[in-house]
This record gives sequence, C-alpha cells and structure tokens, in this order.
Amino acid sequence: MYRLLASAARRPAPPGGWGAQRRGSHRRAAWPPGRAWAGGLGLGLGLGLALGAQLVSGPRGESPAAPAEPPQGAPPCPEPPRAPPPPAPERFSRAIESSRDLLHRIKDEVGAPGIVVGVSVDGREVWSEGLGFADIENRVPCKPETVMRIASISKSLTMVAIAKLWEEGRLDLDIPVQKYVPEFPEKEYEGEKVSVTTRLLISHLSGIRHYEKDMKKVKEEKAYKALKKMKETMELNQDKDLKEIGGKSNEKIDFAKAKTEQESEAKCRNSKPGKKKNDFEQDELYLKEKFENSIESLRLFKNDPLFFKPGSQFLYSTFGYSLLAAVIERASGQKYLDYMQKIFHDLDMITTVQEENEPMIYNRARFYVYNKKGRLVNTPYVDNSYKWAGGGFLSTVGDLLKFGNAMLYGYQVGMIKNLNEKLLPGYLKPETMVMIWTPVPNTEMSWDREGKYAMAWGVVEKKQTYGSCRQQRHYASHTGGAVGASSVLLILPEDLEVETTDNRMTIPPRGVIVTIICNMQSVGLNSTALKIALEFDKDKSD
Repeated sequence: MYRLLASAARRPAPPGGWGAQRRGSHRRAAWPPGRAWAGGLGLGLGLGLALGAQLVSGPRGESPAAPAEPPQGAPPCPEPPRAPPPPAPERFSRAIESSRDLLHRIKDEVGAPGIVVGVSVDGREVWSEGLGFADIENRVPCKPETVMRIASISKSLTMVAIAKLWEEGRLDLDIPVQKYVPEFPEKEYEGEKVSVTTRLLISHLSGIRHYEKDMKKVKEEKAYKALKKMKETMELNQDKDLKEIGGKSNEKIDFAKAKTEQESEAKCRNSKPGKKKNDFEQDELYLKEKFENSIESLRLFKNDPLFFKPGSQFLYSTFGYSLLAAVIERASGQKYLDYMQKIFHDLDMITTVQEENEPMIYNRARFYVYNKKGRLVNTPYVDNSYKWAGGGFLSTVGDLLKFGNAMLYGYQVGMIKNLNEKLLPGYLKPETMVMIWTPVPNTEMSWDREGKYAMAWGVVEKKQTYGSCRQQRHYASHTGGAVGASSVLLILPEDLEVETTDNRMTIPPRGVIVTIICNMQSVGLNSTALKIALEFDKDKSD
C-alpha cells in the first residue's frame, strides 16, 4: 500500500515516566489521534505481485548473516489482488516507478512473502509502499504501517544511547567495561591480560564471539580471507607496475608474476577452511528462553575465551552489544529498555518497540522461511530478550526514516554557517555524529566491500580514482538479518561542500534516506537500497 505523510503529532511523556510504560508502549503501534494526512492525497492501494518460486541468496556480502541455500521447487505463493497505485509526486514519479519495479524483481527472485520500502528526501517522506503479504495465512497485505523485525539495525539505535551518555559525561568509551559491569570477568588472550572497552565493543573489535563457538573455524576463515585479499592486492600492484613501464613486460616480470600466483594459489588451497555454519544454522539464534535483564543474558558468553586480541581483528558480534546494553544500564541508572523508550519518544519513533510475544503489537507481520522441501513455512518461535540491543527491536519504515533524518540532521547542522536564522541543535552533536560515521581501522563492512565499519554503522567514503569514471558516493548504512527477517537503513547525504546554484538557505537534513524491511531471512538489501537512493537523488538534482 502507498501513502504520503504530511506530519505527525508529537506525544507528551506518559504519567509515571517511561519506565512505567514500557510494556504498554506496544499498544502505541496504532495511529494515535491527531495524526495528520496529506490533504487530497489520501490512501491508495499498491499491492504485491506473485511470490517467486525459488529462494536464492542475496548479493554477495550484503548482510552480516550468511545466506541460506536456495530451495528447489518452491511453489508459488498466493497473490494479493493488484490495484494501480495512486499518482506519484510528479518530481519523483520516475524514481518511484523504477524503484517499485526493482523491488518487485528482488521480491520475486528470492521468493519473499512481503517487502515494505520507505524513502525520504531532504527530511520529507516522499514514498512508502508495501508489496506482497505481511501475513499469508490471513491474506493481510503489507502496507507502510506494517511492523517487522529490524534485526541488526537495532545496533544503530543502541549507539544513540551510548552517544548520549558519552556526551553527558556519564560514560567513558575507553576504560575497561568491568568498571560498569563487574559481572563480566577480566580477560586474557594467549596468557596476556587484555582490556575490553566500550569503544572496541561498538566497532566489533573486542574479540568476543558471535554465534559460532568454534574458535578454530573462525580463525581459519579469517586467515583464508586475508590470504585472498593479499593475493588480489599483489595482482593489482603488479598490473600497475606493468602500466608504468608502458605495458612492455619482460621475462623477469613474467617469471616473478607467475611464481607469485603459484605461491598464492598454494597458500589459499592449503589454508582453505572447513565448511562453517552460517548464522541461521546456529542453535543460539533460536533461543526460546526469556532473560529478565541484560546482566542475566551475559551468562551465554561471558566465560568464553576471546577469539582475537582486542583491537587486532574485526569479528562481528551481536553478543558484544548484549554487553553494551549492560553498560548502558549501569551508566544511566535505568533499565536498558526504559532508557531506549525515552530515546524513541524524543525521536518520535512511536511504533518502535522491543519484540515480545505476549503484547498486542498492531500491524505486526508474521515471519517466514523455506524448508528443506522448498515450501514456505512459519519460522519457529524465538525469544530475542538476550539481544535486544543487537537485534531485538520491531519498527516500521516510517520510524526508521525519522531515525535516519535525526542522524543526518545532527551530522550536517554543524556544516551550515548562516547568520540569518538560528537552527535547532541536533539530537546528537555534530562532532558526535562525525565520530560515529568515521570508519575505524581494522574493520570490515560485509555488505559493501568498498566500506569500513564505524560505530554501529557501515560507512563508504567518497572516492573517485579516474576522471570521467565511476564516482563512489559517501553513505552510511546498516543491514540486518534475523529469523524470518531482513532489513536495511541507508543514508545518502548531500555533499554540502558543493556550492548550490541559488542563494536559498540550506536547511538540514539534506540527502536521501532509504529503508527496506522484509519478512524473509537471508535477503541482501543494501545494494537495492543504494540503487533506489541514487534514483531519487537523480530526480532531486534534475
């Protein structure tokens, strides 16, 4: 379904504070009285196509979670009745049409039951639409209000809490976490005492494991990837050397190149790791146990050895964010969920809540997976209370766009120098947002090899190697993969260093934000979101 929003009413803090309202906050998922709609535009329908018959993995490196094997012979899913969408805003009609077609293609390719997309341009939501079904059994179509698991985008939300406490001087990012959480034991690596800090946890450099418990398999995989990368770098450098001498190779160069290739191939063959389970084959992903607080969830991993020396290697870890939730509780003096609900209130994210099974959460989708026979089935019940900070929140595309705009505003407001009008401060200070979106050394961005991990965001920096050739745009994003769900939130800032052709005052946020949520796991969505963002950026510039 399709809608354009004009504005949203702000809600006051509930009686008794946010801590008393945590469970009741689930019921705020329905539209509150006073929610305004765009005059004359109303509500239209734009429902999905038939589902694809075969699940295939998303584009390589698109999600922290490894893709599942594509099922064979999956039957087509039921198709909701299609109605033509209402006329799109004239300025972005081309971008909306091409983006809708792209999403239909992706949806059919992976066999996803439903996908919801939202796009914001310069702080204004210009397109949101649902394709397919939120609930196949009851034939409930996806719509912009559909609530789904956002998976690891939860890490970016948690980062806001950490940043707020740091700005207020209540949290030191660079001291051992045991100052805040003495329940987490001091660690050693190869007989040497080492420190795990909040900063290292944020950027997945702490050495704390992810779902894979076999240290040997993880180390072998890391070594194999490092060798492959070294081989690619050496080949690139050799090609550059040949170009520098005018492309005229000689026997010595050819011999050295052949010898290097043979040695690299031999190293890769000999060090190739055994088959490692992907995240969706790990038992801990399907925990059904309810954890009452963040400290209690630490027992899942706190006594396990570190896989790497802190700061030396990147190892994506959702458990690291479970420890960060405990740090937030101790630094703030509040329960993690109570502190996050206060932040969601400030950001006007009225439908974002922790996932719990018991409460009524309006517009909540169901989640699906293909079984070994290629049939679409409901995912098993899981309790995400052990990882709310790293992957346990539910939200809508509308709320995620609000969150993205708040981050973009804070990032850009410090760049605006205008004496005619005083701009409001961002939710986070400009210097904080610059720190958050600065790539961290020794990290990886698994969903885009061009980028690095920063602080709870993956960041690709602006780059252009050759004239009149590909220009790499600066953007920040985070993807997510959970049981029966995939997600992405991508922010493409406008380059404010480029002088505009008119003298109008530039008011942030300036740029394109795209978010996509899907009720099917192992769907790589980052490249799709980037393509959509570039389509809207093109229409914006024309």
